Amino acid sequence: MSDTSEHNGNKDIVAFLGPAGTFTHAAADRHFGEAVPKRGMSSIDEVFAEVEAGRARYGVVPVENSTEGAVNITQDCLMDTSLGIVAEVIIPIEHNFLMRRDTSPAAIHRIVSHRQSLAQCRHWLKAHWPSLTTTEVASNAEAARIAAEDPTTAAIAGERAANLYGLQIAERRIQDQSNNSTRFLVLSRENALRTGGDKTSILVCTENKPGALFRVLEPFNTFQVSLTKIETRPARDSIWAYVFFIDFEGHAEDAAVVSVFQQLRDRTVNVKNLGSYPVAKV
Repeated sequence: MSDTSEHNGNKDIVAFLGPAGTFTHAAADRHFGEAVPKRGMSSIDEVFAEVEAGRARYGVVPVENSTEGAVNITQDCLMDTSLGIVAEVIIPIEHNFLMRRDTSPAAIHRIVSHRQSLAQCRHWLKAHWPSLTTTEVASNAEAARIAAEDPTTAAIAGERAANLYGLQIAERRIQDQSNNSTRFLVLSRENALRTGGDKTSILVCTENKPGALFRVLEPFNTFQVSLTKIETRPARDSIWAYVFFIDFEGHAEDAAVVSVFQQLRDRTVNVKNLGSYPVAKV
């Protein structure tokens, strides 16, 4: 665990998936500003734990990528957490191929990065480095740190990580999709203020019965509440039962949304409101 500034209780401290230099760090800076104290954590689980324990006021974690889809660890943590979502941040993701300045491509024996980063660059890797071993690490900033210490290792990471660890950018923008972006959630024990331009996220658990998804979706159609995303994850405590992650337009206090919640509670095993928060500006 590392701090980008001095600890000050939990006042204004933002925990993020670290170490310093990750895209999550960039998302935290974009939302809160660089001057706000931040604490890099080694895993997504630890970000949740830091905020739940009151050692940080906010936490920032990735939740989905436009190329690779949902971040499953974040979704799993959302099932159990007492925290709520108070904001979302969407940032473009540009991956770079990084090496030490005193090495050469011929000396590289392996490439390290976060699992999602490797997946987002799989076609580029296959075309340019088909014989090299790729190794997953906890974050792309951690990959940059490893590459900075080992002249036989290259990393896939962002420009911020390259600058932080003194690496050269051998190739820029190697991600397979040029419009690659990641959505991050801001978590807190507090609630977000209603803005009039809000989104709500919920978890819905259903029994394994025919028509279960239809019964979940019908109230949204009845009360004309627009869905923006629906994801399905297996329920960990029941075989062949599912949890639906649903995002939709509106605030939990809106009349139409209140009506949707009332109907959902009669149709499902459980409904968990993850929070209402302002829609991100892209």
